[in-house]
Amino acid sequence: MAIIDTEKDARRLARAIASDLVFYNEEKIAEGIEKDTLFTVLAEEIHDAREHYRGRVAPELHVLNLLDRALVDVVVRSKAHLPSKLW
Repeated sequence: MAIIDTEKDARRLARAIASDLVFYNEEKIAEGIEKDTLFTVLAEEIHDAREHYRGRVAPELHVLNLLDRALVDVVVRSKAHLPSKLW
């Protein structure tokens, strides 16, 4: 696979990875949000997501934190309806 070298494509990949996290980890995400342990219960999945992202995206784009932003936008915001101490 070719290395992604545009911000637009890197953002798209980041959102796709975050969407996959939601799709495959619904129960873990719900538990993590309800108990305020989201990043603990998803630690391994987030690590794998970061490794995948970093392997596909040009290093100069890493500083934009697009994957971290996508994790918040896609994973956390999609579960805003769940009860949580955070909101």
